[in-house]
Amino acid sequence: MAEMQFREALRAAMVEEMERDDTIFLMGEEVAEYDGAYKVSEGMLAQFGAKRVIDTPISENGFAGLGIGAALNGLRPIVEFMTWNFSFVAIDQLINNAAKIRYMSGGQFKVPIVFRGPNGAAGQLAATHNTSTESIYATFPGLKVVAPSNPDDAKGLLKSAIRDDDPVIFLESEVMFGWKGDVSEEKNYLIPIGKARIARQGDAVTIVGHSKSYWVAMKTAEMLAEDGIEAEVIDPRTIRPLDIDTILESIRKTNRCVIIDESNPFASISSEMTYQIQERAFDYLDAPIMRITAKDTPAPYAKNLMEYYMPSAQDAYDACRKVMYVD
Repeated sequence: MAEMQFREALRAAMVEEMERDDTIFLMGEEVAEYDGAYKVSEGMLAQFGAKRVIDTPISENGFAGLGIGAALNGLRPIVEFMTWNFSFVAIDQLINNAAKIRYMSGGQFKVPIVFRGPNGAAGQLAATHNTSTESIYATFPGLKVVAPSNPDDAKGLLKSAIRDDDPVIFLESEVMFGWKGDVSEEKNYLIPIGKARIARQGDAVTIVGHSKSYWVAMKTAEMLAEDGIEAEVIDPRTIRPLDIDTILESIRKTNRCVIIDESNPFASISSEMTYQIQERAFDYLDAPIMRITAKDTPAPYAKNLMEYYMPSAQDAYDACRKVMYVD
């Protein structure tokens, strides 16, 4: 194991895969000469050259389509969006082409491509740069959606995504790029897409949180532990396919569930999880499922409003005590 930043783990995954397979290439705005807007691709131009680490114009619709065309012709592109907010310029390419070509061609064509970049809120970036996009892309069959919470998962899941024959939406938190953790140095270190992680064992309440929300879930669990309450924390790691079985197994033990989700609440990831839980484990629930999400409004700019807008550990702590009828 080696201690790495989240961005270093992502880079290690891309470098190892590009060394293994020369059909893989990276492209996006500032990924080459500038070494990446967030330095995720630092040094990759020098190692692989300008034919495999490619700077693009500010033209998301164009380079997303170029990537899909390359994938259809036998290459394995990694397309970086400087932020997933900019992916909306290219959304037709993602949801109508990448997601559907395999189905519409009767399986004649596969689209092995990864679209990756920073997702979700990152401080005072205001309404157009703080969107959590997982609930948007997860609604389209044909796309896999991955949202890791730590450097080790980031490496293992990105390597699996690059080797996948279907298009993968890979969502990274901008806030976490500098966070450190132990990362496997195995060359074939793969974490399967679609398998959740039980991050903390407990029997009083199940807390579900992905990506940055996972850390809110862990903080909430620590607050509850001070009250003598042991919460179980589940990190889904993959939004679609969703490992609902691991979540259900936990709820059958704790009988209570709180979901922390940075999405806006309407038609969110937590909405879908709540439906699937009540559909398959209603008789095991001793209290209604509660969710802690971003507020149902565009993200504000003011620091105090942004702190109020985001899901907090205090809100999740209060929700956990409520589903346990402690208060």
